[in-house]
Amino acid sequence: MSQGAAGGSRAVARCDLLARPPYSSAADMLFRAYLTPAHAAALETIAVWMREAGMTVHIDAAANLIGRYDGIDPAAPALLIGSHVDSVRDGGAYDGPLGVMLGIEAVAALAAAGRRLPFAIEVIAFGDEEGSRFPAAMLTSRAVAGTLERMPFDMADADGVTLGAALGLFSLRGHGGMRGAARPAGSTIAYLEAHIEQGPVLEAEGRAVGTVTGIAAQHRYQVVVEGLAGHAGTASMPLRRDALAAAAEMVLAVERVARAAASDLVATVGKLEVAPGAPNVIPGRVAFTIDVRAGEADRRDAAAAAILGDIRAIADRRGVELTSTLIHDLPAAPSDPMLMDLLDEATEAAGQPVRRLVSGAGHDAMIMASLCPTVMLFLRCAGGISHNPAERVDPADAEIVLAVMLGFIDRLGERFA
Repeated sequence: MSQGAAGGSRAVARCDLLARPPYSSAADMLFRAYLTPAHAAALETIAVWMREAGMTVHIDAAANLIGRYDGIDPAAPALLIGSHVDSVRDGGAYDGPLGVMLGIEAVAALAAAGRRLPFAIEVIAFGDEEGSRFPAAMLTSRAVAGTLERMPFDMADADGVTLGAALGLFSLRGHGGMRGAARPAGSTIAYLEAHIEQGPVLEAEGRAVGTVTGIAAQHRYQVVVEGLAGHAGTASMPLRRDALAAAAEMVLAVERVARAAASDLVATVGKLEVAPGAPNVIPGRVAFTIDVRAGEADRRDAAAAAILGDIRAIADRRGVELTSTLIHDLPAAPSDPMLMDLLDEATEAAGQPVRRLVSGAGHDAMIMASLCPTVMLFLRCAGGISHNPAERVDPADAEIVLAVMLGFIDRLGERFA
């Protein structure tokens, strides 16, 4: 099925629009956090675009926006196409929203051609993937997949606003909790997510698109180093228990273990807090995070164990106290083999070479894998840059991705005919 010039280019332009107020909480950068006025404004506008594409629209109990395009049988289960619309602070315009916009364009193309599939298509705009407001990520896809272990209503943001209060402001607190967003068994046949690569592989190889084989397993730790604060001018070097000096050595140990693996294993210290934070005081306490990822859980676990062993040895040698807490444990999420094959066929039909690659970044697809078969399509982004206002996408590449998505939908329809 062909698609006119409006599709992919329009998807990119709509992402550009959503990067500005009122869809951002800040005038000088993009920041759209879950359950904020900027989030509400974005949902209102995206809902208009969904209706224009031929969908019926509703917001579920977790504040996910869902547009539905019925199949030949209105009671048919749905193919879900989606991504997230929240952002990190000072983020890029396309990380997340582009997948939603391309889903809308795919439905618009079908509706314009008067076509219905054996299944319904639902485009879902997840509200919280980044975890940029509350201290947990992917809350809303967990709600849809039915994997929220409890209702985290007492979880608070940096301003002390609880999740329960924020849902109340969105008029959602009375829905029986976010679990009301869980999809019934048998209602979903598959989940497709188109996303910018957030890495340099496709651009380096001159490719517009790639099929994602799976999402890397992830461990994230909160580490606290307790030393002894003291006067910077009077405490002699041999007697110091400098928490920051110890943490600095630990950060290098994290990097050393990951580099030695010489594989897709990566490890990152992305946040570090020093107390008391005065120029004339030896730091007495440092808190930092460690993020460890690999395509296979065994390699992730081995690296994490090596890192924890090394930093404990550093703490012992330097006479500081160390505590480490596992705060995220996300398993590897392999894509469905049949869905990958259909994406590859659609890629070839669109005149593009087939490329399969693993995703080091986490995505809603890894949560949705507990509900239904999943697959992802990566789109080239300039320089591999993401989580940064310099994030860029070529509209011509978005046109290619849209053609691949439509080819995938056609082929999936043939399987269910």
